[in-house]
Formats: sequence, structure tokens, C-alpha cells
Amino acid sequence: MMKVMMIFDQTQAGLGGKESPDLPMGGKPMAIGSCGMFERFMEQNDGKVVATLWCGDGTFKADPELNAKKFAAMAKKFGPDVVICGPCFNYENYGLMAAKTAMTINEHTDIPAFAIMSKECEEAISEYKDKVTILQMPKKGGIGLNEALSEMCVFAKMLVDKQDTTDFIAQHAYK
Repeated sequence: MMKVMMIFDQTQAGLGGKESPDLPMGGKPMAIGSCGMFERFMEQNDGKVVATLWCGDGTFKADPELNAKKFAAMAKKFGPDVVICGPCFNYENYGLMAAKTAMTINEHTDIPAFAIMSKECEEAISEYKDKVTILQMPKKGGIGLNEALSEMCVFAKMLVDKQDTTDFIAQHAYK
């Protein structure tokens, strides 16, 4: 069984919306918030969400370096096989948080991490696409969501199984 840790902003964690950007960082050893959207795809890839961490995007933005390192330390503590930062949809601040966090987890742990967001998260994509894998997905309400969520879970499994991801990245990630 593949153990997955999710990194969410306040909205995806189900702990508030745009009005709650100052939500403190937290975590639970279980699937919460929007995990239900992709649970079946996770199961199809023999995966289970073993922990969900969250942080208000404003809280994260106040000190991205420190907060990304805190997420990396929490990842070490929970010990998942892979970390998924997203799905961010078109939430730009969440996109920046996810990309920075995935990159930091990759730098400070041996747990593979990646982000997933829509093309509207332009700043995060242009700043981080050459430093960390960022998978493509539609914006909120966009067409192709189930396919993107399924691909997210397939990619997580490929990383855990140490498969060659070159072709997958060429097809599904921002370049």
C-alpha cells in the first residue's frame, strides 16, 4: 500500500475559504477536506492518504522559507511514501505554496514530492517548473478534472515504485 501525504491550503482542507488566509499550519493523520474528490483514483493505485497537512496561504506567504521547511519536517515525521502538494486548481497563492513546499521536501528529505495546479497559477509555474514537477490540471469547474486527479495518483505511484517518469512528465507536466 502506497502511503500518501497531502498538503492543502485552507480551502482544500475544508477549514475556510479566501476569508481565512491566516489559518495556522496544522495536520491530521487522515484524509480530510477535498481528499474525497480523488479517493477512488488513489485506491485504484493501491494508495491511501495517511496524513493531511494544511496552512492558510497567507500564513505560508508570511514566511515561505520557514513554512516550507516546517512542512518538510512534518513529512519526515509522518513518513509517507510520497507527498502531493495540491490539487491547487487556479488558486494562485496555493500554487506558490505547493510548488515551494514540494521543492523544499525534495531538497530536505528522501520523500518524493510534486505539485499539481492549473495554468492560471502562472507565477508558481514560471518560478518553479524547472525545479520541481508540476502536473497540469484544469481550473475550478474546468473540464478534465477526473482525468487530472487520476493522473496525479498514477504519477504518485510511479514515483513510489521508482519507475521512469520521463514520458509521463513530458505529457502531463508544465515545461
